[in-house]
Amino acid sequence: MRIALAGLATSHPYTDARTLREHAELVVWEQDSDRLARFRAEHPDAAMASDLAALLATRPDGVVLTVPTPDVPDALARVLDQGLPCFVNKPAAATAGQLARLDRVVSRAPDLVFTSSVLRFAPAFTTFTVSSEDVLAVRATVRHDVGLWASGYNPWQDDPAIGGGIMVMMGLHGVELLVALLGPAVRLVGAARATRIHHQLRSEDTSLLTLQWDSGVPGSVEVLGVSDGESYEVTVQTPAGERRVALTGGADELGYRATIEAFIGMVRHGTSPVPWPETRAVLGVLSAARAQVGATSVR
Repeated sequence: MRIALAGLATSHPYTDARTLREHAELVVWEQDSDRLARFRAEHPDAAMASDLAALLATRPDGVVLTVPTPDVPDALARVLDQGLPCFVNKPAAATAGQLARLDRVVSRAPDLVFTSSVLRFAPAFTTFTVSSEDVLAVRATVRHDVGLWASGYNPWQDDPAIGGGIMVMMGLHGVELLVALLGPAVRLVGAARATRIHHQLRSEDTSLLTLQWDSGVPGSVEVLGVSDGESYEVTVQTPAGERRVALTGGADELGYRATIEAFIGMVRHGTSPVPWPETRAVLGVLSAARAQVGATSVR
């Protein structure tokens, strides 16, 4: 099996590659020389391609796409033109305009498109079950410090109009978990954001999204970008009290390995492990939240 890594725009593909190399030979393309040098140091046996066309010309069995969010639709279109299954590292869209472009591309072959928070596949979450009839309300809490953005690292992620800022980049984890738990029939009720500590950011370091499912269940996603550690939690309120699952630890505990193994299964069998309507619901909530609060920083 040959897997192509199209872009190294975030830290995820470096982690992805450690699992992928257990299943396949790797070929990579990345425009940034520093990122490519880091990858080559970690994976000296991987083949290199000069551009996306050259990458696809190596006839891979599947593609892991990790490029800045505005570039996703065009790059994904080229992958789908080859009939290849594609895992798009998050977020596949951050704004309503980006999502509209993505919708048009995905409509060609939705079964070949897989994009998700890795937390959906975290072992502790996949074994967490609750009857939907018992759910009174749900809450997801995301703790992931974004102080590195304040230093100028990956500025496109912090730009609300490009990567969506913390509300989208980190909020995706919480929305994904709740949609995985309760389904895609959900809408945004409201959103708020603030910059409390990392005042150099272009977006925010704290945000809150409120949601409601068609069943009537309300939910919320707290996104805390000022934190001593990385952790995620889902709390479900039931008549019998709280049910809670906490996700912490390393790459395996947070679902990175299981996500790539799900992608390998997709390459072998041809169907995305996350149906597009669920992914569309997640991205729809996030892009609506970004539009509601706008791009002006709150200090």
